[in-house]
Amino acid sequence: MESFYLVILVGTSLVLLAAVSSLLAFRFGAPLLLLFLAVGLVSGVDGLGIDFSNNTVAYMFGSIALAVILFDSGFGTPIKAFRMAALPAMTLASIGVLITSSLFAVAAMALLDFSWLEGLLLGSIVASTDAAAVFFLLRIGGINIRDQITSTLEVESGTNDPMAIFLTVTLVELVAAGKGLSGLDAGVLWSFLQEMGIGLVAGLVGGWLIVLGANRFDQDRGLAPILVLALALLVFSITGALHGSGFLAVYVAGLVAGNREIQSRLAIKRFQDAMTWLAQIVMFVMLGLLATPSQFNIIAIPAVILGIFLIFFARPLAVWVCLLPFDFAQKEITFISWVGLRGAVSILLSILPILSGLPLGQEYFNITFIIVLVSLVVQGWTIKPIARRLGLLIPKQTGEVDRLEVDLPRTSNHELVSYRVIRESPVLKGARIPRWATPSLVIRDGRSMRYQYAGRLKANDLVYIFVTPAFIRLLDRLFASRTELGPDDEEFFGVFAISPNRPATELDAAYGPGLLAEAEKHSTVGELMLGRLGGKVDYADRVRFGSIILIVRDIDEHNHISSVGISMEAVEPPHTLPVFINLREISERIRNRFRQV
Repeated sequence: MESFYLVILVGTSLVLLAAVSSLLAFRFGAPLLLLFLAVGLVSGVDGLGIDFSNNTVAYMFGSIALAVILFDSGFGTPIKAFRMAALPAMTLASIGVLITSSLFAVAAMALLDFSWLEGLLLGSIVASTDAAAVFFLLRIGGINIRDQITSTLEVESGTNDPMAIFLTVTLVELVAAGKGLSGLDAGVLWSFLQEMGIGLVAGLVGGWLIVLGANRFDQDRGLAPILVLALALLVFSITGALHGSGFLAVYVAGLVAGNREIQSRLAIKRFQDAMTWLAQIVMFVMLGLLATPSQFNIIAIPAVILGIFLIFFARPLAVWVCLLPFDFAQKEITFISWVGLRGAVSILLSILPILSGLPLGQEYFNITFIIVLVSLVVQGWTIKPIARRLGLLIPKQTGEVDRLEVDLPRTSNHELVSYRVIRESPVLKGARIPRWATPSLVIRDGRSMRYQYAGRLKANDLVYIFVTPAFIRLLDRLFASRTELGPDDEEFFGVFAISPNRPATELDAAYGPGLLAEAEKHSTVGELMLGRLGGKVDYADRVRFGSIILIVRDIDEHNHISSVGISMEAVEPPHTLPVFINLREISERIRNRFRQV
């Protein structure tokens, strides 16, 4: 019994150490997941002496933790963001993984005594981006960039794991059987389609059943989050037992459940956030414990070179090829290629060669571990500076806002939100609450009163308002702290704004001629931008017209453009290097070259 309590003591101490040390990471901007990994390394056999070498237990617990993370990532992804990024993200998650694996295999053959198949196996292990690392850096790291870029990266990281896992498992079996490339036949493709198909169907059905179960569970709402998580893990396990992709199924189930009306949504989301943090800590600390740094010196140099090759060549080339058909700007493709963090998923997959008894099993693990460290150090510390350097950081629409949402019965078409009135917020300066919002209660100095009798709102008042969920973002602006455009913001949005209702011919007269196509000359500026953006607009979207750039400065409650900024060519110079440009830009350059001839 003493050993049992000792294990619990050590385990909880490591989790506490990782959680407390996260304060340092937030303060100094260190990659938090790298810190969790470091806690495991320092506590391991070459550090404090904790001897943990059970690869089977590590793979099992790591898989469960990854399933929890993927379910939460799907649950927190709005369906609008998924639709916006589905096609490019899925291309990156499938073709991108294949290209990355193949390029990496060539480098592995050159630096290590690996065959093509062994190099391809190592490439498959490190080919997928890590969902935990990407979601943490983009959602918590304070990086405010265009929604389409964020959504593409998040959906890619949530969906590329099944592809990498399938490739790794298949190649491990081929290497173990000594079949070589002859084993890659039509049966492998059919197995992949079957696994992904079962995973997709199971995820769709499982997400629907999770919503159904949560909405029918009226006994004790405190158990609802536990029920949802248990059902998610049930979807994961049943799909795996049916030879489907459990990781794809649990992500899709989270996506379905998170975008349906579900009872106790806020309680479920808070519980999921806590469980995801715990899963990340346990997974990274455990994988750190599993590593033996004293074995790294043999392969450290080639592993570091491979990590640099992956960051600066394999990932960027794969991203560029995959995003050629899509209308991403050069700077955006550059940023997407840089946010290719490797993490726990790669280390987890590197355990499979050991479990399968491959002769080079431990070498796969050690090389992968070093590559993950290189990725977290080089990329994890530089994501925000790179985004700033590329000019992709966009000004926030609102300042800080103190908002709390309150759960209502799922039959309600409204949500109850409470705002603490912040100093310098627009409501303190006379801004009226719109008619589509219904304020009901004000709490002032510990006393509650009806909104009608509260008079003018004061700082630190707590206001409860019934509102349609789609309008919460607009209501935030009334209760947020004041934001003013600084020099960098003016550079991003242009030095002046125009109304989207102005005739587009004014642009042609001022900055043309030849700026507009014949069919566009009868449009307004807003209609012109809407057409060029494919019928959908979002805050900070940019459209180039000759030497000027039109930027969406603001949108109204109906998602219509309400203000447009104009930036001159000097703000966003033309790109000279023919790298990371899409097919449209390539065709334009070819046409311009022929015109010059």
